[in-house]
Amino acid sequence: MSWKDRFRRTPGNKTSKPSRDGFRTGSTRVRAADSFDQSHLHEWVAQRRGVEGFVEPRTAVSDVTLLLVAHDGEWTRRRVASVEWAHKFCNTHQIPSYDAAVVGIPQRMRDFNRRKKLEGGL
Repeated sequence: MSWKDRFRRTPGNKTSKPSRDGFRTGSTRVRAADSFDQSHLHEWVAQRRGVEGFVEPRTAVSDVTLLLVAHDGEWTRRRVASVEWAHKFCNTHQIPSYDAAVVGIPQRMRDFNRRKKLEGGL
């Protein structure tokens, strides 16, 4: 086997098959959103106050994600089924939702990350 053979995509090559729980995009595998992601988001919103949602578009590395940021900057990010699902989730829970590609992420999240890093928690 030459070194070039290692990079060829052949029918028997593992990289040419779709993943079991996601789909192929370029050279990466993207895991699809599942019920664990949804239940985590529901629980997270229920346990915090002042939550805002930031819908992040699909990229080459990840699918559509929903970033939830609480009043103190604590945050969580999970994959979601679609942009529409993310906005509907936020509307159902009566939290504002924004397009992260347009508005960016809030300063309080960056401040939270900085505090945690200084404390050794991140």
